[in-house]
Amino acid sequence: MTQPLDILILSNGPGEVTTWVRPVLVQLRQRYGEDRQRLRISVVLAPCPHGTGHEAEVVRGYRECDRLQGPEAFWPFLLWGKTVEGWDWRPAGIVLFLGGDQFFAVAIAQRLGYRLVVYAEWEARWPRWVDQFAVMNAGVQEKIPAAYRHKAYVVGDLMRDQPDGEGEPDDTEWIAFLPGSKAMKLSQGVPLAIAFADHLAPHRPQTRIGIPLAPTLDLARFCQFADPAFNPLMKKLGVSPVTLIEPPKGNPYLRTATGQTLEIWRRFPAHGDLRRCRFCLTSPGANTAELAAMQIPMAVMVATHDLEGIEVWDGLPGLMARLPGVGKLLLKGFNQFVYGQYRRREQQGKKPLFAWPNIWAGREIVPEWVGPLTGEFLANEVDALLNDPAALAAMRSALGAVRGEPGAAARLVAGLVEPEGGDGCAASDRV
Repeated sequence: MTQPLDILILSNGPGEVTTWVRPVLVQLRQRYGEDRQRLRISVVLAPCPHGTGHEAEVVRGYRECDRLQGPEAFWPFLLWGKTVEGWDWRPAGIVLFLGGDQFFAVAIAQRLGYRLVVYAEWEARWPRWVDQFAVMNAGVQEKIPAAYRHKAYVVGDLMRDQPDGEGEPDDTEWIAFLPGSKAMKLSQGVPLAIAFADHLAPHRPQTRIGIPLAPTLDLARFCQFADPAFNPLMKKLGVSPVTLIEPPKGNPYLRTATGQTLEIWRRFPAHGDLRRCRFCLTSPGANTAELAAMQIPMAVMVATHDLEGIEVWDGLPGLMARLPGVGKLLLKGFNQFVYGQYRRREQQGKKPLFAWPNIWAGREIVPEWVGPLTGEFLANEVDALLNDPAALAAMRSALGAVRGEPGAAARLVAGLVEPEGGDGCAASDRV
């Protein structure tokens, strides 16, 4: 790097700013130092449908970042290039895509006249207008049209590049229970977590259970789903009320009627807590991808106790569910039909897959349990898995195989100016 450089990082959601942006920022400063005259780093956040509203606050805590603009000011910047604080831009620069819509990065790079580097986890888009693709694995590179494939270099999996010092193992056997963040999942997931704790205790009295609190929830809202007066599924599943304990130090926890405890992890992201775990029980979603990146054995739960509460459909079913009076009845009927189709396909050996690592692998490398699940069933299955070290080791190996190699942030940063293979160009050049 022979001239002052601006790097503009475009990102969006909570997962991206913690698992992608943070390790790249750390590596940029380690490689190029603290001289802001040499390298200035700006982060622009795009709106995210899964955003928590706290993404900007998280990025502000990264000392490596020099300038930040939140998602509320994104559209004027995209359309007219205007930032709230009237940022200036150096002649030489790079736009680095770390989350959001890749087209936004193309438009911003064209406006600024900067090189564009896109981190492509699964798909590399707009190859004609992208200067470099830093891809997670060779499979992503192979999907790029042959004429543009030379623009890609394999860096690995950014999700596996968390800063040192997190998740130091201890001698305690931890299991994490991830019930989800939305009401439709929490209404079933929280009672199941409590029942699971009670039924696991006779098998594994030494084991501790933790629940990572989603960033979109506060403690009071989460605890509502453990209150029979608020959540009727507590009674339907035969789960006794719990007590919330908030000690002066340490994490709060739920104490069940039998004296078992479920610790609530409020730190976000909870990677440090999760890395201590021997096993995780989780609802479907992006968290299955993060657990896969950390190679943590898991099982995925799809509970079907409340078919009226599974409001996950788009299109016509989603519109039907919103009809006044008959919406819930129609939704229940539709979900019963879908569940019946699932069971039929399961009997034919063609059941759908819910967990991202299973979808990527095209097979069930982590268990998926679908149906009217019970705490007793979950406890028995988890105990059996924990008593089978070979099965856990095979699961960890398979999870590692579907993700990229660690060390991605260092390789990505090293390739920004001089891509691996020696075929790169200076930061101010355009491909």
